[in-house]
Amino acid sequence: MTKSPTPKTESLTPSPSSNGHLVSGNGHPVSTNGHAANGNGHASNGQATNGQATNGQPAAAPRVRPAGIALFDKVKAYDIPAKIKAAGVWTYFRALESAQDPEVYIDGKKLVMLGSNNYLGLTNDPRVKEAAIDAVRRYGTGCAGSRLLNGTMKIHEELEEKLADFMGKQAAVTFSTGFQVNLGTISCLLDRRDIVYLDKQDHACIIDGARLGLGEIRKFRHNSPADLRRMMQADEASDAGKGGGKLVVVDGVYSMEGDICPLPEIVDICKDYGAAVMVDDAHGIGVLGDGRGTSRHFGVDDDVQLIMGTFSKSMASVGGFVCGDRETMDFVKHRARTNMFSAAPSPANVAAASIAVDIMKTEPERREKLWKNTQFMLAGFRALGFDTADSNTPVIPVVVGEDFTAFAMATRLHQEGVFVNAVVSPATPPGRALLRTSYMATHEESHLSFALDKFAKVGREFGVIA
Repeated sequence: MTKSPTPKTESLTPSPSSNGHLVSGNGHPVSTNGHAANGNGHASNGQATNGQATNGQPAAAPRVRPAGIALFDKVKAYDIPAKIKAAGVWTYFRALESAQDPEVYIDGKKLVMLGSNNYLGLTNDPRVKEAAIDAVRRYGTGCAGSRLLNGTMKIHEELEEKLADFMGKQAAVTFSTGFQVNLGTISCLLDRRDIVYLDKQDHACIIDGARLGLGEIRKFRHNSPADLRRMMQADEASDAGKGGGKLVVVDGVYSMEGDICPLPEIVDICKDYGAAVMVDDAHGIGVLGDGRGTSRHFGVDDDVQLIMGTFSKSMASVGGFVCGDRETMDFVKHRARTNMFSAAPSPANVAAASIAVDIMKTEPERREKLWKNTQFMLAGFRALGFDTADSNTPVIPVVVGEDFTAFAMATRLHQEGVFVNAVVSPATPPGRALLRTSYMATHEESHLSFALDKFAKVGREFGVIA
């Protein structure tokens, strides 16, 4: 019997050298009084060299080399993973030996997968795999350069046209990862005159994109249109951002707790203050609004200027895109550094994403099954007494409290044959650790019932439910 974890709580150019002297064409420094240093590093103006005193000035004491490199002190002190592993409850970086299906194998053990973002169950679909294989046969395994230079292939342009049409926008730009979409798009759109408003629970790539931009950053309370309005009113009254623009960036579906952004209210506020709206719909595309995401779900497509999506969830691939009006997309294509200076998405990834869009359009029954599974699990968890927060999407959290409890319960569930993800601070607020579960169109009720039984057993062991 497996022992359970114990619950507990550089010619003469204007480029300066490091010491403020100009640099000559041969790489030797030229002092600011016009005397050039010779090639062996001795000064021509009588200055002290090699530690010997001149002009009656004492030589500087020899500099002692430091014993080590301080930069890495933080690395040596980082012991959190080691402590969790020592406690026997480490559940990160588990290596799968199979595809992202409803059932997966790890070290030969079969588990019901409740930790994948493969919402429509397409990552192992034969049609998607064959499209990727065909693209490799025709185009090779990589693009060998950036989209700006040699890396653009016809399939990139075809996918962008398809995505723009699918999302109801004029144009789209693809990136190699979803993270790069937000990092590049947001940062290139912001300058020092601008203000960007972020939900406090926005994804890390949104926050990092805003930090790389030169504008001011405001963070409003999670899913609080009232707090956003209060901030915009205060900025308007103080003339903050005068002469600049405003951008509000939200997630359509928040990835940890599965709650949906109150997009209609956000849109109304942005209209009042002349702000642009950008929605990260990584977890909404393929799921909400006939597959077109949160903006379509609420009927506000025309009021959302920018929509971002990833290929790694419903689209069964790796990469991402942003779509909007043609002028803005052309700007992003030529200014987003994560697009200009990164290798283009591989042919296989592009082809897989492209056929996934076709399937999303022609097989609505997949989305219907996904929602059936979602409702089954929401009802089951709540009937057992679990706290599923405000989720109403295929991302269902089970809130358990302390970080250790989340790790320990995820470990026990693994032992019982269920794969879930432990989510702890700072990804969630302290004391609000959770088990993140997510569902696929390809789950059968038998998978889900099995998982609920195991959740009931483990939940009671830890006193999370009665």
